[in-house]
Amino acid sequence: MRPPLPLRSLTSIRTYATRLPERPPYRAPDPLVNNPNAAYEALPDDLTFIHRPPPSAPSPESYTTLPTSPLLKPVAPAAAGDTALPPALAPRKKAAAERMSQERIAEMQRLRAADPAAWTAGRLAKAFGCTQHFARIVAPLAKPLRRAALAARDAEHAARRERWGEKKLLQREVVQKRKEFW
Repeated sequence: MRPPLPLRSLTSIRTYATRLPERPPYRAPDPLVNNPNAAYEALPDDLTFIHRPPPSAPSPESYTTLPTSPLLKPVAPAAAGDTALPPALAPRKKAAAERMSQERIAEMQRLRAADPAAWTAGRLAKAFGCTQHFARIVAPLAKPLRRAALAARDAEHAARRERWGEKKLLQREVVQKRKEFW
Protein backbone atom coordinates (compact mmCIF):
# COMPACT_ATOMS: atom_id res chain seq x y z
CA MET A 1 0.00 0.00 0.00
CA ARG A 2 1.24 3.44 -0.88
CA PRO A 3 1.64 6.20 1.60
CA PRO A 4 -0.93 9.03 1.34
CA LEU A 5 0.11 12.05 -0.77
CA PRO A 6 0.46 15.37 0.89
CA LEU A 7 -2.45 17.76 0.40
CA ARG A 8 -0.27 20.39 -1.26
CA SER A 9 0.55 18.20 -4.24
CA LEU A 10 -3.16 17.74 -5.06
CA THR A 11 -3.84 21.44 -5.43
CA SER A 12 -2.67 23.21 -8.56
CA ILE A 13 -1.54 26.76 -8.94
CA ARG A 14 -2.38 28.66 -12.12
CA THR A 15 0.67 30.25 -13.74
CA TYR A 16 -1.02 31.94 -16.73
CA ALA A 17 -3.32 34.92 -17.22
CA THR A 18 -7.03 34.23 -17.59
CA ARG A 19 -7.63 37.12 -19.99
CA LEU A 20 -5.59 39.38 -22.20
CA PRO A 21 -4.41 42.67 -20.72
CA GLU A 22 -6.63 45.60 -21.64
CA ARG A 23 -5.59 49.21 -22.03
CA PRO A 24 -7.56 51.48 -19.72
CA PRO A 25 -9.99 53.90 -21.40
CA TYR A 26 -8.52 57.23 -22.50
CA ARG A 27 -9.24 60.09 -20.14
CA ALA A 28 -8.66 63.40 -21.88
CA PRO A 29 -7.33 66.23 -19.76
CA ASP A 30 -9.95 68.74 -18.69
CA PRO A 31 -9.57 71.84 -20.90
CA LEU A 32 -10.93 74.08 -18.15
CA VAL A 33 -8.35 72.99 -15.62
CA ASN A 34 -5.38 72.87 -18.01
CA ASN A 35 -5.87 76.27 -19.67
CA PRO A 36 -2.98 78.58 -18.63
CA ASN A 37 -4.96 81.75 -19.48
CA ALA A 38 -8.02 80.83 -17.43
CA ALA A 39 -8.94 82.89 -14.37
CA TYR A 40 -10.40 80.93 -11.46
CA GLU A 41 -12.67 82.43 -8.81
CA ALA A 42 -14.12 80.54 -5.86
CA LEU A 43 -17.83 81.12 -5.27
CA PRO A 44 -19.94 80.18 -2.24
CA ASP A 45 -21.49 76.69 -2.05
CA ASP A 46 -18.31 74.99 -3.34
CA LEU A 47 -18.67 76.46 -6.83
CA THR A 48 -15.85 77.66 -9.04
CA PHE A 49 -16.18 80.33 -11.72
CA ILE A 50 -13.70 79.85 -14.57
CA HIS A 51 -13.23 82.62 -17.13
CA ARG A 52 -11.28 81.85 -20.28
CA PRO A 53 -10.47 84.63 -22.77
CA PRO A 54 -11.31 83.96 -26.43
CA PRO A 55 -8.62 82.04 -28.29
CA SER A 56 -7.80 85.05 -30.49
CA ALA A 57 -8.44 88.64 -29.54
CA PRO A 58 -9.42 91.10 -32.30
CA SER A 59 -6.38 92.65 -33.86
CA PRO A 60 -6.12 96.37 -34.69
CA GLU A 61 -4.82 95.32 -38.12
CA SER A 62 -7.95 93.23 -38.86
CA TYR A 63 -9.05 93.25 -42.47
CA THR A 64 -12.71 93.00 -41.55
CA THR A 65 -12.85 95.85 -39.03
CA LEU A 66 -10.19 98.05 -40.67
CA PRO A 67 -9.82 97.11 -44.35
CA THR A 68 -6.68 98.30 -46.07
CA SER A 69 -8.01 97.90 -49.61
CA PRO A 70 -10.34 100.63 -50.93
CA LEU A 71 -12.44 97.88 -52.47
CA LEU A 72 -13.26 96.56 -49.01
CA LYS A 73 -14.24 99.93 -47.53
CA PRO A 74 -17.96 100.58 -47.21
CA VAL A 75 -19.37 102.71 -50.00
CA ALA A 76 -21.15 105.92 -49.05
CA PRO A 77 -24.72 105.99 -50.38
CA ALA A 78 -24.86 108.12 -53.53
CA ALA A 79 -27.79 110.08 -54.90
CA ALA A 80 -30.22 108.18 -57.10
CA GLY A 81 -29.27 110.09 -60.27
CA ASP A 82 -25.51 109.80 -59.78
CA THR A 83 -25.26 106.00 -60.02
CA ALA A 84 -23.39 104.89 -63.10
CA LEU A 85 -24.74 101.66 -64.51
CA PRO A 86 -22.89 99.47 -66.96
CA PRO A 87 -24.16 99.51 -70.53
CA ALA A 88 -27.09 97.26 -71.29
CA LEU A 89 -26.23 93.94 -72.85
CA ALA A 90 -27.38 93.34 -76.39
CA PRO A 91 -29.84 90.44 -76.51
CA ARG A 92 -28.35 87.32 -78.00
CA LYS A 93 -30.01 86.20 -81.16
CA LYS A 94 -30.42 82.48 -81.53
CA ALA A 95 -29.60 81.10 -84.92
CA ALA A 96 -32.89 80.09 -86.47
CA ALA A 97 -33.11 76.41 -87.27
CA GLU A 98 -32.62 75.97 -90.98
CA ARG A 99 -35.73 74.60 -92.59
CA MET A 100 -35.23 71.75 -94.99
CA SER A 101 -36.51 72.39 -98.49
CA GLN A 102 -39.14 70.21 -100.13
CA GLU A 103 -36.60 69.05 -102.71
CA ARG A 104 -34.27 67.71 -100.00
CA ILE A 105 -37.20 66.01 -98.22
CA ALA A 106 -38.22 64.39 -101.50
CA GLU A 107 -34.62 63.23 -102.01
CA MET A 108 -34.63 61.68 -98.51
CA GLN A 109 -37.87 59.86 -99.26
CA ARG A 110 -36.57 58.65 -102.64
CA LEU A 111 -33.35 57.27 -101.12
CA ARG A 112 -35.23 55.56 -98.28
CA ALA A 113 -37.70 53.95 -100.68
CA ALA A 114 -34.96 52.82 -103.11
CA ASP A 115 -32.77 51.01 -100.54
CA PRO A 116 -34.10 51.03 -96.96
CA ALA A 117 -31.38 48.61 -95.74
CA ALA A 118 -28.60 50.97 -96.85
CA TRP A 119 -30.36 54.29 -96.13
CA THR A 120 -31.30 53.90 -92.48
CA ALA A 121 -32.61 56.82 -90.44
CA GLY A 122 -29.14 57.34 -88.97
CA ARG A 123 -27.42 57.49 -92.36
CA LEU A 124 -30.08 59.83 -93.73
CA ALA A 125 -29.70 62.09 -90.71
CA LYS A 126 -25.92 62.29 -91.20
CA ALA A 127 -26.20 62.85 -94.95
CA PHE A 128 -28.81 65.62 -94.71
CA GLY A 129 -27.72 67.22 -91.42
CA CYS A 130 -30.87 66.57 -89.39
CA THR A 131 -31.90 64.41 -86.46
CA GLN A 132 -32.76 60.72 -86.73
CA HIS A 133 -36.20 61.50 -85.35
CA PHE A 134 -36.86 63.96 -88.18
CA ALA A 135 -35.58 61.43 -90.75
CA ARG A 136 -37.96 58.77 -89.37
CA ILE A 137 -40.91 61.16 -89.54
CA VAL A 138 -40.20 62.53 -93.04
CA ALA A 139 -39.08 59.28 -94.65
CA PRO A 140 -40.75 56.46 -92.73
CA LEU A 141 -40.15 52.84 -93.52
CA ALA A 142 -42.99 50.98 -95.28
CA LYS A 143 -45.11 48.99 -92.82
CA PRO A 144 -44.16 45.51 -94.08
CA LEU A 145 -40.47 46.47 -94.10
CA ARG A 146 -40.81 48.00 -90.64
CA ARG A 147 -42.41 44.82 -89.31
CA ALA A 148 -39.63 42.73 -90.87
CA ALA A 149 -36.94 45.00 -89.37
CA LEU A 150 -38.57 44.78 -85.93
CA ALA A 151 -38.86 40.99 -86.25
CA ALA A 152 -35.16 40.76 -87.18
CA ARG A 153 -34.26 42.93 -84.19
CA ASP A 154 -36.41 40.81 -81.87
CA ALA A 155 -34.80 37.62 -83.23
CA GLU A 156 -31.34 39.06 -82.59
CA HIS A 157 -32.35 40.01 -79.05
CA ALA A 158 -33.78 36.54 -78.44
CA ALA A 159 -30.53 34.96 -79.65
CA ARG A 160 -28.62 37.08 -77.18
CA ARG A 161 -31.06 36.21 -74.40
CA GLU A 162 -30.35 32.52 -75.01
CA ARG A 163 -26.81 33.10 -73.73
CA TRP A 164 -27.97 34.78 -70.51
CA GLY A 165 -27.20 33.10 -67.21
CA GLU A 166 -29.67 31.86 -64.65
CA LYS A 167 -29.40 34.93 -62.42
CA LYS A 168 -30.03 37.40 -65.23
CA LEU A 169 -33.02 35.41 -66.48
CA LEU A 170 -34.49 35.29 -62.97
CA GLN A 171 -33.97 39.04 -62.54
CA ARG A 172 -35.69 39.78 -65.88
CA GLU A 173 -38.63 37.57 -64.92
CA VAL A 174 -38.96 39.44 -61.63
CA VAL A 175 -38.97 42.78 -63.47
CA GLN A 176 -41.62 41.51 -65.92
CA LYS A 177 -43.77 40.29 -63.01
CA ARG A 178 -43.48 43.70 -61.33
CA LYS A 179 -44.52 45.42 -64.56
CA GLU A 180 -47.71 43.35 -64.59
CA PHE A 181 -48.75 44.94 -61.28
CA TRP A 182 -48.22 48.54 -62.42
